[in-house]
Amino acid sequence: MFVSDCLDVNEKGHLTIGGADTVEIAAQYGTPVIVYDENAIRRNCRAFVGSIGEYYGGNGRVLYANKAFSCLEMCRIAKEEDMGLDVVSGGEIYTALKAGFPAEKLYFHGNNKSVDELKYALENGIGRIVVDNPEELSVISELAKESGRTANIYMRIKPGIDAHTHNFIRTGQIDSKFGFALETGEAMACVKLALKAENVNLVGLHCHIGSQIFDVDPFVHAAQVMMKFIADIKSETGAVIAELDLGGGFGIKYLESEEPVGFDAYMQPVSEAIKKAAAEYDLPVPFILIEPGRSIAGAEAVTLYTVGAVKEIPNVRTYVSIDGGMTDNPRYILYQSSYTVLCANKADKPRDTVVTVAGKCCESGDLIQENTKIQQVERGDILAVLSTGAYNYSMASNYNRVPRPAVLMVKDGEVRTIIKRETYEDMVKNDI
Repeated sequence: MFVSDCLDVNEKGHLTIGGADTVEIAAQYGTPVIVYDENAIRRNCRAFVGSIGEYYGGNGRVLYANKAFSCLEMCRIAKEEDMGLDVVSGGEIYTALKAGFPAEKLYFHGNNKSVDELKYALENGIGRIVVDNPEELSVISELAKESGRTANIYMRIKPGIDAHTHNFIRTGQIDSKFGFALETGEAMACVKLALKAENVNLVGLHCHIGSQIFDVDPFVHAAQVMMKFIADIKSETGAVIAELDLGGGFGIKYLESEEPVGFDAYMQPVSEAIKKAAAEYDLPVPFILIEPGRSIAGAEAVTLYTVGAVKEIPNVRTYVSIDGGMTDNPRYILYQSSYTVLCANKADKPRDTVVTVAGKCCESGDLIQENTKIQQVERGDILAVLSTGAYNYSMASNYNRVPRPAVLMVKDGEVRTIIKRETYEDMVKNDI
């Protein structure tokens, strides 16, 4: 039934996460509410950090992809687990610094960083800025010169690899808003510009082929392509690229039928491809970075809702309406994401009823899942949607002026709040 080891059913027949009863959580904290298991998150962090030690001799760093779920507590956990952070906005940088995260371990991504964001990054000594286009390179060079600093940069490269995921989460192919294309010669031309730019130090390359990928081969292929490009750079310019960020995109389990491979199954073959290419091209093995986000937090959380109504339309479908929806989880409306759904207070009962889970927004498309099997439910039951730890709260909105939910963390059965539930007053505080 379960997509994560942090979930179980207790003697009351209730769903538990991290040893805490989700029905009791719903009663105490209200719904909708997102609940994470801290121990499970830390186990995932340690698995990735350990893999750098095992497969690269410690010559690398794991960056938590902060966009998956960004808050002060997640930044603190990543810091305590000796990770860096992949940040994509001034707000994510601010959050990390507010949490006491070392600025030199922040890696700033994005296809259209504002001047203010770049100034903020430079002023705070951000470790690396990942350049996405020639205009940005010029702006960084100018801003660094004005501030008397040198910016350490990566260049984001499109390795020309289609990871066979949804169009909205594929990023490695030539038709992507991100990065420099290899096929057209754009990437090499911009490397040469970067090597000549003032107050800029090109120290590495970055690529990211997409998200929710179950196949290992695309990651291996990307590593091979990037090592070949590093060799080409050395051949044409004499420069040796010392750092290589291979991105993230490792798939997690949303449905019982899905079987994502273990972290080692990604890490080992990619490391072998890197070392083989380094030997072949007479290059040093670069300092390797990876950017797991979803695979750290995604499967280690559930969202709890209260059922408000069950509406059966004969010979059409049955709608189960909940007190949340697209405001706390827009992923289904965006790209038809699959989820496992169950009744938390009847978790020991068979899931034998086909329903469509509908949100509360005034929007026909506000659905969480269609034609999914759950237990028979009625008004007042607690519905749990599993694997909602990534790209749920971070993509939440106040559409229809709906407050965003509280976020909780469970550790050894004990529950604490890490993000307070929004109030109506919170939503109007910036109105004039």
